[in-house]
Amino acid sequence: MATALPNLQQLSIRGLGSGHKYSDGEDADERRARYTANYTTHDINIIPNFRKLRCLEIHDAPLNGRYPVLFDFPLLHKLFISDCRYLKFDLAMLSRLPLLKELKLIGNDRVVGNLRSLRVLKDILEEVDISCHQIEGNFMDLADFLRLKQLDLRHTSVTGYVMDIGENGFPALGSIGLPPVTFRTPP
Repeated sequence: MATALPNLQQLSIRGLGSGHKYSDGEDADERRARYTANYTTHDINIIPNFRKLRCLEIHDAPLNGRYPVLFDFPLLHKLFISDCRYLKFDLAMLSRLPLLKELKLIGNDRVVGNLRSLRVLKDILEEVDISCHQIEGNFMDLADFLRLKQLDLRHTSVTGYVMDIGENGFPALGSIGLPPVTFRTPP
């Protein structure tokens, strides 16, 4: 299929309907794997063949486990992953996406990691919208991202203090959403 679409730049992966799933990934949730064992399985491993992808959107896709192949697109600019309850990955895997400008992770219960992992993208990242409760760290780790225009971390476990933002912090930022804990007075 990739040879038939050698210039594919945008791909959207969605739910497959009742009784269908994508092949289980590494470290799959065993309970979920047993529950879906009789489902018709579709191969997700063809995705890496689309080497020119610029935008990857994954919404409500029946993915279970880790899929390193989803983070091996050197030309990717936009990554949107939402409502994939059994998809597992760490923010550190985003280091394999050196041109990533827009990152949106919404409602993915098994995404983990520290915001500090995004520092490898500090010269390119423009939009960050993360709503995954297991993401932690200090939002100030992103303060020197020169191109960051939009930051929304409201539904994360991120900490820090808004009062710590200096006059040179977040120089391009036009919109910010932070967890309530960041608005407290520092100890």
